[in-house]
Amino acid sequence: MATDTLKSKPGAQGGAVGGLRRLLLDNGALTALIVLVIAMSALSGDFLTADNLLNVGVQAAVTAILAFGVTFVIVSAGIDLSVGSVAALSATVLAWSATEAGIPVALAVVLAVATGIACGLVNGFLVSYGKLPPFIATLAMLSVARGLSLVISQGSPIAFPDSVSHLGDTLGGWLPVPVLVMIVMGLLTAFVLGRTYIGRSMYAIGGNEEAARLSGLRVKKQKLAIYAFSGLFAAAAGIVLASRLASAQPQAAQGYELDAIAAVVIGGASLAGGTGKASGTLIGALILAVLRNGLNLLSVSAFWQQVVIGVVIALAVLFDTVRRKAGATAPAAGASGGGNKGKQALTYVIAAVVAVAVVGATSLLHNGSSGAAKPKIGLSLSTLNNPFFVQIRDGAEEEAKKLGVDLTVTDAQNDASQQANQLQNFTSGSLSVVVVNPVDSDAAGPSVRGANKAGIPVIAVDRGVNKADTSALVASDNVEGGALGAKALAEKLGGKGTIVILQGQAGTSASRERGAGFAEGLKDYPGIKVVAKQPADFDRTKGLDVMTNLLQAHPDIDGVFAENDEMALGAIKALGSKAGRSVQVVGFDGTPDGLKAVQAGTLYASVAQQPSELGRIAVRNALRAAEDEKVEKMVKVPVKVVTKENVAGFEG
Repeated sequence: MATDTLKSKPGAQGGAVGGLRRLLLDNGALTALIVLVIAMSALSGDFLTADNLLNVGVQAAVTAILAFGVTFVIVSAGIDLSVGSVAALSATVLAWSATEAGIPVALAVVLAVATGIACGLVNGFLVSYGKLPPFIATLAMLSVARGLSLVISQGSPIAFPDSVSHLGDTLGGWLPVPVLVMIVMGLLTAFVLGRTYIGRSMYAIGGNEEAARLSGLRVKKQKLAIYAFSGLFAAAAGIVLASRLASAQPQAAQGYELDAIAAVVIGGASLAGGTGKASGTLIGALILAVLRNGLNLLSVSAFWQQVVIGVVIALAVLFDTVRRKAGATAPAAGASGGGNKGKQALTYVIAAVVAVAVVGATSLLHNGSSGAAKPKIGLSLSTLNNPFFVQIRDGAEEEAKKLGVDLTVTDAQNDASQQANQLQNFTSGSLSVVVVNPVDSDAAGPSVRGANKAGIPVIAVDRGVNKADTSALVASDNVEGGALGAKALAEKLGGKGTIVILQGQAGTSASRERGAGFAEGLKDYPGIKVVAKQPADFDRTKGLDVMTNLLQAHPDIDGVFAENDEMALGAIKALGSKAGRSVQVVGFDGTPDGLKAVQAGTLYASVAQQPSELGRIAVRNALRAAEDEKVEKMVKVPVKVVTKENVAGFEG
């Protein structure tokens, strides 16, 4: 088995200073976590509260559980890029089995876990017997699992069984169940790595696979078991995540595999294999969670948050390199000597004492400093990678500045679980009111109910929140807008012709509602035939690619309906000179670029929602709710079909 043969430099051990230096160098990730906690406590008075610290634990849970499974793979010198997709697939299988198929919940859970293990076994088979590089094998599974999740769910979230949804609740009204699951899975990981034959085999394979094989290890079979473990942990993470959101989201956990790998590496494991431990992985996951939580509380731009997290990951790995060069001692891989364990336990005790002492001191900085301040509003947008939502933000910021309100804006990046984290952070902070533009109406429900319990008013904008209380919904009617789009396109085509539909991101309520409205409106025009529907994810580049492909099969279409302007603009690019002449295109949202295309005649019409006005009205109503004034439950912002004839007088 591989060991780190690092010699300590003479003199490094001398005295208290040398001992402290040794402690810090030997525990780089733990040191980084302590520094982060102290810094966040000093910078934000909202960070060091019981509710917020529990939020950090909940937000770390899914990443940590995934990362525990990935630890097995990385210790054995492999990689698993599929865990996020496998998590989504397992949750989808559970929800579909228990609801659509009518299978008993207990059996549905078993099926979900079996799905994760099966995906892991396929990965292991491809790596061991198919001789595929782990990167390629698991990349293929990433695509297959995500695709199956979409196929099973038909692109729509599936409500989670209530009996399983309790995994997202709390025990005794304060202890989150996801944190308990994380602790149990962490203990299981530590036991497997330190106390079992397969755990020792992982270190041996990661240290030198050929030597492990020659020493009698059945490397191929061991790899099957290692990837099966990763799949099992991914299934557990998927079930916990879906429980938090009260629904299985087919697009859930996108990109989580990178967070999981980052947590393992930050925790001290080597991508070359042979080193890694459960406690390090847990610390890595907590570092990521503390960063995101603290940056939210400090109102750091969503775009800068990504930069900061990337820099911290790089610094953590760099610190590990410096530690090794400085001669920090590392335990033999997989060693379980009593001396090492006693020293490690002492390290954690000292770290806890230091953290509590310093954090307690810094918390005094915030005592007595809560004088009169302007109202604080938190705005969680589904994405800022779309001009429509950027306009909502701009309108909200403009109104907040006018009213003297402190507005914090976050970007959920179309990830329902990330938005749940942001809403929890808002709830534990010192905000007066929360404004949410849900990624998904069902998934936002549990987090909004948490705000309800905390007595914080919530305003929904553009999309409603299901199974939770909102003071107001400021929105256009997406269904009505879809019907208006159908009418505009059909009348332009004279009531007959063939068209294609570019759909938005699968699983989002905006795509479902606009598509449903368009289909309903098209019933009045039986001469219009839909020859193809394909998702382009609300993205201009994907709209271009999908439209280009559709034109190969349907070169003589007469019209295109795109569920947002970005996809419509991509379709126009693919159509070239046909756009606005032989092929009429209708978009949705009324974005600046869309309106320019309408003015140029390449886009026949856009169903405009006046997004800036949505943002302004949302902030106005949020301030009223914060001051306990009466707020209308439903505030409608009318949609309008904008064509070349009326675009000049339209203001978004």
